[in-house]
Amino acid sequence: MSRKLLIVICFCIPILSFSQKTDNTENNLEEPLFKPFIERYILDEIKSLREENQRLKAQVTEQIAEAKLESSDRAIQYTTSTINNIFYIITAAASLLVLLGWRSLNDIKKSIKIDTAKKIQTLTGDYESRLQQIEKKMMERSKIIIETQQEITNTNSIHSLWMRAGLEKSEEEKISIYDEILEIKPNDIEAMTYKADALLEIGEVRWALNLTNTAIEHDNEYSLAYWQRACAYSQLDKQVDAIKDIEKALELSETLKDEIQHEKHFDNLRNNKHFKSLIKE
Repeated sequence: MSRKLLIVICFCIPILSFSQKTDNTENNLEEPLFKPFIERYILDEIKSLREENQRLKAQVTEQIAEAKLESSDRAIQYTTSTINNIFYIITAAASLLVLLGWRSLNDIKKSIKIDTAKKIQTLTGDYESRLQQIEKKMMERSKIIIETQQEITNTNSIHSLWMRAGLEKSEEEKISIYDEILEIKPNDIEAMTYKADALLEIGEVRWALNLTNTAIEHDNEYSLAYWQRACAYSQLDKQVDAIKDIEKALELSETLKDEIQHEKHFDNLRNNKHFKSLIKE
């Protein structure tokens, strides 16, 4: 981050010195000189985020593999040690029985085989059950990690798209970017509302109205959705519905009171008495 900031400063210093020498020329410039550096900075940030996500995915996969291998090694070592101990015990018992003459050698061999088989079967079943439980837990954790990583990726992608939308001047390009956001997160009411605003700018009033209705269905406490729907109603000359939505928007967010006089989509309501009373309040 510091290196990128230093590069931007190094590029900005010559530009600033040059602009001081050419004051008359500066007035003729139509666009800011720093816009390419901002775009480059945004692209570099997006690239670094993608690289960090790839490294995180590799680290998570490696940790899961190491955990599975370590669990398997421990289970096998524990099983081997247990079986060896059982054999030692059985051997000692068999030797004692032979010395005391309680059983014949053949009976002892048969008994040892039966007991050993039972013990091995019991231990094998026990450790298979434990390994299944461990594997199940690891799969659940892996699923959570993958879902979290996907959520982080989606969040980063949406953030970068919002930044692109803030730089775009064309309403059609903004609508295209909002569509990309909704493709990643279909229920993003903020993207729906901003898309409706862009649609109003290009005259797609009916489309904007349907979009604001969908946003309100997902969240009936989002003030901007009511505000944009009021704009659509105003354009369709549905003054009663527009006034109701304006009142609801102001009820949910008092900060919108400062915008009511400057909203161009409310021009059809300027002569409405109820609208005038809202402005005075």
